[in-house]
Amino acid sequence: MTNEPMTAAVLQIERPHHNLMTYYVVACLAFPPAFPFLILPAWFRYHTMRYRFSAEGVSMSWGILFRREIIINYARIQDIHLRSNFVERWLGLARILVQTASGNSDAEMSIEGLREFEAVRDFLYSRMRGVKDHENDHASATSASPDEVASVLREIAAEVRALRESLSNDKTPDPHV
Repeated sequence: MTNEPMTAAVLQIERPHHNLMTYYVVACLAFPPAFPFLILPAWFRYHTMRYRFSAEGVSMSWGILFRREIIINYARIQDIHLRSNFVERWLGLARILVQTASGNSDAEMSIEGLREFEAVRDFLYSRMRGVKDHENDHASATSASPDEVASVLREIAAEVRALRESLSNDKTPDPHV
């Protein structure tokens, strides 16, 4: 898959894959007595979960009563991890954990229920690196070369010497003191 089709495919992702609901059911079945209480929040989470990949960043939202939305700019992304347990691998799913420099050891965002997890990881990584590389290119384009810096420093030193000499010439001893 080339870069352009991969980017277009990632930008079109808005919802998790339907296998995520299967994963939620299997996870809730691990505790049979609590199944009726666990499946309801999982069902609402699955049906309200939305993703949005834009030119500036990625956002994720979910929830009915307590709506939650996370928006992360690509420039803030520090690290990206893929994680999947046995059931998720069996269903062809993985979670993408996005970490920022927020000081928290946990991931800021966990994008779950994707089958195209490697393409999304590569997309996020390229956007994250692209922002940082662009900043580095801008900084190097605006910075002066070592020869230019040395030349400016020589001019400053010459002016300081000239000021010092003019001040020392003006300091003639006052006979009245």
